[in-house]
Order: sequence, then C-alpha cells, then structure tokens
Amino acid sequence: MPDNHPFASILVRAHNDAIFIERTLKGIFAQKVDFPFEVMVCDDASTDETRAIAARFSVRFVDRPDGPYKPGRTLNALVREAKGDVVVFNNADAVPLDENWLSELVRPLVGSRVPVFSFANQLPRADAQALVRKDNERAFGDGKVQSTWRFFFSLASSATWRQGLLDVPFDEAIQYSEDVEWTWRNSRREKDPVSVVYCPDAHVEHSHNYTLKELTRRFRGEGAADAQIFGDRPCLLHELVGAVRETLRDWIYLAPRPKDWLEIPYAPVRRLVQRVAHWRGMHSGEFFNTEAQRH
Repeated sequence: MPDNHPFASILVRAHNDAIFIERTLKGIFAQKVDFPFEVMVCDDASTDETRAIAARFSVRFVDRPDGPYKPGRTLNALVREAKGDVVVFNNADAVPLDENWLSELVRPLVGSRVPVFSFANQLPRADAQALVRKDNERAFGDGKVQSTWRFFFSLASSATWRQGLLDVPFDEAIQYSEDVEWTWRNSRREKDPVSVVYCPDAHVEHSHNYTLKELTRRFRGEGAADAQIFGDRPCLLHELVGAVRETLRDWIYLAPRPKDWLEIPYAPVRRLVQRVAHWRGMHSGEFFNTEAQRH
C-alpha cells in the first residue's frame, strides 16, 4: 500500500444538482487534512446551473463516456482519469457536514495491510420525511443494525485505493448496485479480499424523499441487481412478510413523534410498494436505468 501521505482524487458525479453542489464543494474544500487532494467533477448533461456553479471552484471537469448512461462505465472512466493514490467518491448531493469528513473516510485505508473500501455516515436532510429519517438511521447511524445484515455498502460517499479499481474495474453491464456488486465480489475473493469499513464519524448529508413512482423504479432496479449479485429470488410471500415487519418498525418509530403521525397510514403503502417492486425486479431478468439510480 502507498505511504501515510497519499494524494487523493475526489470524484464528484453530478446531474441537475444545482441546489446541492455549492454546499458540497464548499464542504470538500473546507476539509482539514494532512495530504493533498484534487477535485474532479463529472457533470452528466445537467440542464440546470450545476456546471456553472461547479466552475466557480478549483475543480477539474471530466466528461462521462458517450452513449447511454452506464454507472460502471462512468466510474471506471473517472478512476482512469484520477491522479491520486486514493479515490474518494462523493455524489454532488452528498454534503460534507464538518471539516473532518475526508480524514475520517481515508483513515481506514492508511496503513492497512489489506485492501479497504470505506464508506461514510449518511445523515438525512432537514426536510427528510420521518420514514426516510428512520431508514437512514437504521442503515447508517452507529452501524449496529447494518452489522446484522448480510451485506451493506454505499458508494455515495466512500474511499478506496485507486490501484484496486484499476486492477478490478466496476462491472459495466449492471445498471443498479454496481457498488454493492464490486465490494461483495471482491470481499469474497480468495486472494487479498477487500475489507469494507463503515466510518460513522465521516458525516455527509444525503437522503431522498422519493415518490411512490420513484420508489417503484428504484426497488425494481435493486431487485434485479440483487438477483444477479446474490442469486436472490425469494417468493412473494417472503417479501410481503418483510413489508409487514418493516411497517411495524415504522409505527413504533412514529408513535412518539406526533408531528409525524400523518405518515402512519402511508407506512404500509410505502413498504408494500418497495417489496413488491423488489420482488418484480428479482424475477424480471432485466436491469433498469432511471433518474433515481443516478444518486
């Protein structure tokens, strides 16, 4: 592994993120670290002011590959263009919340004897719906819940050594969960398996209030990816039982929060939509490329 003073390339993917990218870039350039870094921005055909706002900062623009959007292909192209020993992925809408985010995210890599892919703690936005806050807290937070799951990883704010991604690039065929596919596959290899490390003290603001239509697209795509990555194809009853269990957790979460009680009747609808869409995706044999997938 490189020495204790790496050079980092921070790769910022953006698509119509004008409302976030200024805060994100300000947060990145405010980091207190003892190593140099560059910031690369890949603006994916934004139709708002995303690129103009980013141009106010000392960033290097990198075009994504021509043709239909393929997340793996875009990520591989950015990694090849990077100059750093370390690559840090941070979506344009993942806002660093303090000056220690970058040092906390890179800390597990430095001095490690095994390949490491670290990922940050994603805190919900101020306008996040109650159930979105609850999901973020379970998935991230102190990490206790995610540690009980079979596997969890998020590329939205993450870091690893560049050479590992040059040696084993992202899958360019998969349309969803390309980050999970890469880390799962490489954490299970016999030689030098990648260690996935959660960094609870690396804080970014990142959440989405998806509509039911957007949830359907996202979970159907993730279901299709899960079928390829894990071989998952459970029956519909399994998914429905999962929806009931999650709804009960939702109601327990909402009960002591009177200001959020309007979401109580919405909870079973939300979970049913998610689970049925996930089941349909797992049994579709297809992959999906949507706006929701970009972030």
